[in-house]
Amino acid sequence: MNIYVGNLPYRFTEEMLKEKFSVYGEVSSVSIIKDKMTGRGLKGLGFVEMPSDDAARSAIKSTRKLASRR
Repeated sequence: MNIYVGNLPYRFTEEMLKEKFSVYGEVSSVSIIKDKMTGRGLKGLGFVEMPSDDAARSAIKSTRKLASRR
C-alpha cells in the first residue's frame, strides 16, 4: 500500500520517515518530494510504500493519533 504523508517538518529525511513507519511493519520504499534547486523537502510531503496492507492500516491509524495530539 502506498501511503501519502503530509505536514512533515522540512528537516525530516527519508531515513527518519522510514524509521517512523518501520515500527508498524516492513517498509519497501520511502520518498520525500524535494525542491530541485535546494534539495529541501517541498511542502512537507512524502510517500511510504508498505507491502502489507494490515501494517499500512495500522501505521495510518497510529500516526493519525499522533498528528491529532500536536
